Amino acid sequence: MSNIHPLRIHCLLSPNQRHISQTSARLPPQTRCFSFSGRPVPISLRRNVDLLPRAEDEARGSSLSTQESSQPPECTPSSEACDPLCSVDETSLQDSEPSYYSKIDLLKALSVFAAAATGAVAINHSWVAANQDIAMSLLFAIGYVGIIFEESLAFNKSGVGLLMAVSLWVVRSIGAPSTDVALSELSHATSEISEILFFLLGAMTIVEIVDAHQGFKLVTDNITTRQPKYLLWAVGFLTFFLSSILDNLTTTIVMVSLLRRLTPPSEYRKLLGAAVVIAANAGGAWTPIGDVTTTMLWIHGQITTLPTMKGLFLPSSISLAVPLALMSLASEVNGKEHNPAEDVLATEKMAPQGQLVLFVGIGALVFVPVFKALTGLPPYIGMLLGLGVLWILTDAIHYGESERQHLKLPQALSRIDTQGILFFLGILLSVSSLEAAGILREVANYLDTHVQNVELIASAVGVVSAIIDNVPLVAATMGMYDLSSFPKDSEFWQLVAYCAGTGGSMLIIGSAAGVAFMGMERVDFFWYLRKVSGFAFAGYAAGIAAYLAAHNLNLSEVPFIPGS
Repeated sequence: MSNIHPLRIHCLLSPNQRHISQTSARLPPQTRCFSFSGRPVPISLRRNVDLLPRAEDEARGSSLSTQESSQPPECTPSSEACDPLCSVDETSLQDSEPSYYSKIDLLKALSVFAAAATGAVAINHSWVAANQDIAMSLLFAIGYVGIIFEESLAFNKSGVGLLMAVSLWVVRSIGAPSTDVALSELSHATSEISEILFFLLGAMTIVEIVDAHQGFKLVTDNITTRQPKYLLWAVGFLTFFLSSILDNLTTTIVMVSLLRRLTPPSEYRKLLGAAVVIAANAGGAWTPIGDVTTTMLWIHGQITTLPTMKGLFLPSSISLAVPLALMSLASEVNGKEHNPAEDVLATEKMAPQGQLVLFVGIGALVFVPVFKALTGLPPYIGMLLGLGVLWILTDAIHYGESERQHLKLPQALSRIDTQGILFFLGILLSVSSLEAAGILREVANYLDTHVQNVELIASAVGVVSAIIDNVPLVAATMGMYDLSSFPKDSEFWQLVAYCAGTGGSMLIIGSAAGVAFMGMERVDFFWYLRKVSGFAFAGYAAGIAAYLAAHNLNLSEVPFIPGS
């Protein structure tokens, strides 16, 4: 018995009998004895295992028929008729699963508590106060690794971000000249961060209430072409302009849902979805409200509305047009006309007053830059104004309709991505602590000394954003360089807005749009890397070249904006 196979699937009928039943299907459930040396094998796998070759059955002849007529003994762990190493029934296998995972959960919990205790002891050490920069850099690196590998570690990045932020500010309070200095720095950082969070909260709620009313159907239903190339370009540029108003994530969800109506599952539909990801990221880069990174730069005063739209519209358009042109040459696009499947076309109808909600919601988003220009107040005030108007409107049009409570704004608030908001809070607080400690200024000085080309620095931000989240990258860049180094609407800040917005398209995990597409269409990471990443990089590089050429040759005037 020294060489026992890990999967013991044989069960003797009696101590004196040497024959085995023909198949497991002929035995009652108790006698189907299966056990791995580790975790239990799934039932579907056990049922597909052939216990004995048919040739051996035929060799036994009629002896099997007499044995089959008798009822085989029950196979339990205590039965003498069964090998105890394999006598585990299905119920006991299923019961072993919870205990196994309970042990794993217990180990994870103990690891978290051990890490927390170690951190609490380390923070009180005198070394932390004497080496604040090193301690904060190590904490930020550990937290960032936890965010990058959240899937492998099974820890949500929002929780990791919040713990990182609190830890960094605790270290900063220890290393600061006094607690009052740290409190002043924290209050200043919180004031700036809250403006971004309120703006995002209002924008996400407006988009959610419009989507609940199926308002976007008015836009998507107007695409009627079935020609592969025309559909590719139509979907791409519709996404491009839609993303300039909505956030990238919502635009991707809306457009991928549209693709399911336009074409059945295929490689062509995957390619269309990839075009949506590139277009959503490109469209969000040229307007202050199109992407969270451009919104951050706009709110903090690094860029303004008209110069940004004027300077980045052309490179953003090229960063989409180049991949679309290359995709048009692909074999998936040059096939026959694609007809939608009948079951794919079955969609929900637009809710009552859906068109009104769409126009008011889009108007509220577009009005925010106008409100800022007219009043001089922060953009989040204008966003809250639009949210309040839409709230009162939906309450009025659905008054007394108890069956349509899901269309009202309180229900929309319960559906928005609050964990995403908390992630932004954790990241921005973490970066602000590094800025308060002067670490980001030291990094900026190092780059100025060793990498003096600002275009190269901005381009590197975009490349790195394909791997690392672009929100902390832009936040760190804002902390490294102030307006005295690069004035408002300078070439550097516009390039950062473009590169951080479009660079994430080079990998499917590089942007929220890509991750959403990956989940909705079950697209593999390596499929995107093989089929799309080269196209996205070509568009990214072409956009940078277009911006630099237009800037250096004074060709940055864009005719679609009056007075430019």
